[in-house]
Amino acid sequence: MANIKSQIKRNRQNEKRRLHNRYYRGSARKFVGKARLAINSGDPEAAKDAVEQAVSALDKAAEKGIIHRNNAARRKSRLMKRLATLAK
Repeated sequence: MANIKSQIKRNRQNEKRRLHNRYYRGSARKFVGKARLAINSGDPEAAKDAVEQAVSALDKAAEKGIIHRNNAARRKSRLMKRLATLAK
């Protein structure tokens, strides 16, 4: 347990940030999972909508610095690739 005033404050800030980041990271993960399920179901319209939501969630997380922009780009690319195979 910290007993330096500045470190006590830093711990409070870190906990607030951790919870904030967890929300955006979790929602991005949830939407990516839903998009994968929609793609696997075989319905192109539902899959397209789900992928759009996942891309939006990944962009938000990357914009806020919660995940790296290259990480978001890689995950979006993989989703789009799966969506394209469904369209064929």
